Amino acid sequence: MSYSISHITRIISAESTIVSDTIIEHLLTDSRRTYSPASSLFFATKGIRRDGHQFIPDLYKRGVRNFVISRPILMADFPEANFLAVKDTIAALQQLAAYHRRQFNIPVIGITGSNGKTIVKEWLYQLLHPDYHIVRSPKSYNSQIGVPLSVWQMNKQHTLAIFEAGISQPGEMENLQKIIQPTIGLITNIGEAHSEGFANNEQKVTEKIKLFKEAAQVVFGYNNQLVLKSVQEWKNEKIPASDNEPFTLFGWGESEDAWLQITDLKKDTSSTSIIGFIGRQTQHIDIPFTDNASIENAVSCWCVLRILNVSQPVIESRMKNLQPVNMRLELKKGINNCSVINDSYSADLSSLNIALNFLDNQTGSAKKVVVLSDFLQSGLEENELYRKIGRTLQNHSLYKIIGIGERISNFLPSVLTDSSILQEYFLNTEVFIQHYRFSQFKDEAILIKGARVFEFEKIVHLLEQKVHQTVLEINLNAIAHNLKEFQKILQPSTRIMAMVKAFAYGSGGAEIASILQYHQVDYLGVAYADEGVELRKAGIRLPIMVMNPEENAFNSIIENNLEPELYSFEILLSFDKFLQKEGLQLYPIHIEIDTGMNRLGFSIKDLDRLAAVLQTTSSFKVQSVFSHLAASEEAGQDNFTIQQFDLFTNSAKKLQEKIGYHFIRHISNSAAAIRHPQLQMDMIRLGIGLYGVDNSGASALNLQTVATLKSTISQINYLKKGDSVSYNRKGIVDKDSIIATIRIGYADGFPRRLGNGVGKVWINGQLSPVIGTVCMDMFMLDVTNNPGVQVGDDVIIFGSQLPVQTLAQWASTIPYEIMTGVSQRVKRVYFEE
Repeated sequence: MSYSISHITRIISAESTIVSDTIIEHLLTDSRRTYSPASSLFFATKGIRRDGHQFIPDLYKRGVRNFVISRPILMADFPEANFLAVKDTIAALQQLAAYHRRQFNIPVIGITGSNGKTIVKEWLYQLLHPDYHIVRSPKSYNSQIGVPLSVWQMNKQHTLAIFEAGISQPGEMENLQKIIQPTIGLITNIGEAHSEGFANNEQKVTEKIKLFKEAAQVVFGYNNQLVLKSVQEWKNEKIPASDNEPFTLFGWGESEDAWLQITDLKKDTSSTSIIGFIGRQTQHIDIPFTDNASIENAVSCWCVLRILNVSQPVIESRMKNLQPVNMRLELKKGINNCSVINDSYSADLSSLNIALNFLDNQTGSAKKVVVLSDFLQSGLEENELYRKIGRTLQNHSLYKIIGIGERISNFLPSVLTDSSILQEYFLNTEVFIQHYRFSQFKDEAILIKGARVFEFEKIVHLLEQKVHQTVLEINLNAIAHNLKEFQKILQPSTRIMAMVKAFAYGSGGAEIASILQYHQVDYLGVAYADEGVELRKAGIRLPIMVMNPEENAFNSIIENNLEPELYSFEILLSFDKFLQKEGLQLYPIHIEIDTGMNRLGFSIKDLDRLAAVLQTTSSFKVQSVFSHLAASEEAGQDNFTIQQFDLFTNSAKKLQEKIGYHFIRHISNSAAAIRHPQLQMDMIRLGIGLYGVDNSGASALNLQTVATLKSTISQINYLKKGDSVSYNRKGIVDKDSIIATIRIGYADGFPRRLGNGVGKVWINGQLSPVIGTVCMDMFMLDVTNNPGVQVGDDVIIFGSQLPVQTLAQWASTIPYEIMTGVSQRVKRVYFEE
């Protein structure tokens, strides 16, 4: 379904300047995701630090001609554009989506809660897609902007909709209710997640159930007394949806009052049988999961299926085949210098766009290859479906498309009009694996995306670089989240330099830089020129400051448009001489002033001489002047920190007066940004704080863990009292003990200092101590008090369960050393939730 721009003007009550009455098919809120510009309508939303209006000129150059704005624009600069002026662009987006929703009379399931929303949504899709043509929220699009974009996907082919709704503060759910207008409501587990904006859990529940204002049925768990109390109180105040369809609560739990009373759970090693009463009849389902969260989510789905009149035998059959929900896109190292994005569990239009965006953002200049299966259960005619798929693919500058399946092989070649894209087609996965020479994949970024029945995980397995089972998982969402947390405490004018030196604190320079570039930080900082060169090769376009330039790297610096930090007269004069020889003028540089760190930097007493050199040469353009704080995280050193700031402020002012132009001033690091907000100046440098480590001790920001180092158990041994463990017999067991060998050692970055009981790791929900000496490639754990561990179990070295700060404290070091010490032989896996 599409709308003319004049129709949208009336829907959102805009004041319009219309040049051409365009048909709109796509809503756009992110200027970086412009793939169908002619039929897109851009909403210029305002965030804490970014104003969408500033991207209008660039969007106009790329072909976008339709804009919703909330502040004056010089329209003469955009003669072919349609402008719709409103008071609030996000409210206008929501208003348009709510109008669109009202055009459909189909069952709509609205899901809210603290945890499990996305899993329940995806399981409902798995369970119901044989019976319905379903539209659902892409990934976890459940915000004030994500929900309207999700609802906009509804079209005449759909017979069922499933949408998530997430809120972070009171007053938000009323907006989402108007957009989703669910006929069936479902509230998942209520926990501590997303609690920051609420006074308590009671307020959070009260706000969340406002989603069900007009729902006819609501599913919830009796086991949470707060939810039970709130839902029942709310029911007493609610007017029935209609005389023909009264409002009904479908509670499940162990209570005899529950609509679905759970009477027994029988677990084995890999599945659970759930037995209960509905009415007076005993019913049961079997699911291939044993954890409590999966059991709760499955029972919620069971209730919804009964509401939709799916027969119990069909429910039982489908529940047995529930598949795990992979809620993240993973970027892994592949064979022949390739990178592989594993999305081998779904094939639909909305998730295709998300996966292709991830491919664009994380693969730099590598040739992009997409391996794609048939799209099943879309509700569209095949010709229309593959035309849409073809248009989407052609918007992403692909090198090659490999189609697998009878339908995609028949339809896609005829709709791909871009002759520069190589195409190959195979009838099924087995034929592809049998006939394709995998050595042909070289220096490519490969997206593997297919419906589950095609078993594309077999292709992923063949393409992955084979390394041992120790991995460092990098959560790219957490990087973006932490960046936004810091932005909340910055002035709108304060810029951000993100430090990605030392392989981005062990997390992977190019990959982290890509996500930071995507979220538009202002600068990147590296230690050495070769780090900057690697970022340029990976397609990073942001300005990059090199903190330790060397004379033999000057060529690389200018060839790759890197900006050196100059900290002494020797390096300053040497670079000046080099630039004069090359005939270059006004090359961007950064000047460091030493205010007490006594590491690098011009002395304050030499400022006059420095200014004289800068005045007498045309080689340089000073981009920034900065200094390093020595102890900004320590309250006992606050006087020294302020002293450094005062020295720097006066020095920068003096230098600016002498050279006669403005430059960026910066002194704050992560800890100072939190503890000393008055020191922000023109820019701050974010280092370890971006990676979720708050060394300020203030706990003022809700930072998320970015990196998780994990390994697995390779062997379990049963020792007798008096037996020894590892080299030099340092570990002696004082009782019969169970010892697990872990696939990581000091060559991987697990400090040898953590041996002999000093360190612990997280396994099966609890800490277990290291026993004996840490070896080069492995270490041993005493798991005697951790029953149930098995060969192959995951072991968390550090992560959200065991903070890297704690591990560093045990090792008598700092988190920086632990994170940067993770060896390059440890596989990095990058993912987005």
